[in-house]
Amino acid sequence: MKFAQRFAQLVLACFAGLAFADGGASQHAQAWQNSPGWWRGTADLPGFALDEGTRQLPLVKVLGNRFVNAQGAVVVFRGVNMSDPDKLAAQGQFSRAYFEAIQSWGANVVRIPVHPSAWQRRGKKDYLALLDQAVRWINELGMYVIVDWHSIGNLKSELFQNSSYATSKGETFDFFRTVAARYKGVHAVAMYEIFNEPTVFGGQLGVASWADWKAINEEAITIIQAHNPEAIALVAGFNWAYDLSPVATAPIERSQVAYVSHPYPMKVAAPFEENWQRDWGFVADKYPVIATEIGYQLASDKGAHIPVIDDGSYGPRITNYLGGKGISWVAWVFDPDWAPQLIKDWRYEPTLQGRHFRAVMQRENRP
Repeated sequence: MKFAQRFAQLVLACFAGLAFADGGASQHAQAWQNSPGWWRGTADLPGFALDEGTRQLPLVKVLGNRFVNAQGAVVVFRGVNMSDPDKLAAQGQFSRAYFEAIQSWGANVVRIPVHPSAWQRRGKKDYLALLDQAVRWINELGMYVIVDWHSIGNLKSELFQNSSYATSKGETFDFFRTVAARYKGVHAVAMYEIFNEPTVFGGQLGVASWADWKAINEEAITIIQAHNPEAIALVAGFNWAYDLSPVATAPIERSQVAYVSHPYPMKVAAPFEENWQRDWGFVADKYPVIATEIGYQLASDKGAHIPVIDDGSYGPRITNYLGGKGISWVAWVFDPDWAPQLIKDWRYEPTLQGRHFRAVMQRENRP
């Protein structure tokens, strides 16, 4: 008798579980989100909030092929890439003065490149402290933020250009669920760039089709927007984030998405504007596009390498092309070490490209 009663209880429990799974999943998810516990794994992470009284920037969203603010006015981003916060901190250069210098150049957006190796080495809690501080300073100075997972390689095969970019699909998704939830409601953190530069490197890093890459990005966006529905996700093309041609027939099937290209000077030959239009510029006729890395230097400059070497004519050519199409851009990089450099030293003296991009930002980003 006792056995029969126990068996009946187990059967009822199973049916109750099935009923719960069918109709009570959302209640369970809400309870899980609101309950502390070791299984969440974030008990040692302090929360993030803007300081009381700190101004919120206008929320930016995607509308058609443009970024717009809450009033519906078109927003064109023109700004700079900062150094990885981990690098700045290690060199004693992580300060409000650094971001004040960027603001003085007229930037309205700062891209924060988070290298997987730095994230792993410093640890989630300590790295988030740096990221939080950068977000606070950038917000206080009236600029927007792109959080960039700065890897180069093939996320499908999990093969990367070098060890500083080594990550995994799981770690990538976990990074974005962490930062998307953390900065929910902070309007300054406008965009989440899922992967810096996808490439199979001529097969040296395996294979990946656009369908593969599309599916990975769509899953990442699902995770990001489940935690932060207002987040804009940025999706890069192949060939080190240059080629967006597959978007013509197979765009990302999610909302609040913009596309990324890194059209450095040596990616194509003349006629430059015609080739840019063919490879990625056409996307801006239908969707927002942001060139999250542009830049150039002379062959004789420190760290000069393919594909950034140019005689100087690239600067006006690329900003005129982008400006003519209303495409946003972010110059690489506000650092005297990483090439192509925007600054010569930690006094923030501009290089050749630094002078050009500064002049354009100060002219075009005026209120």
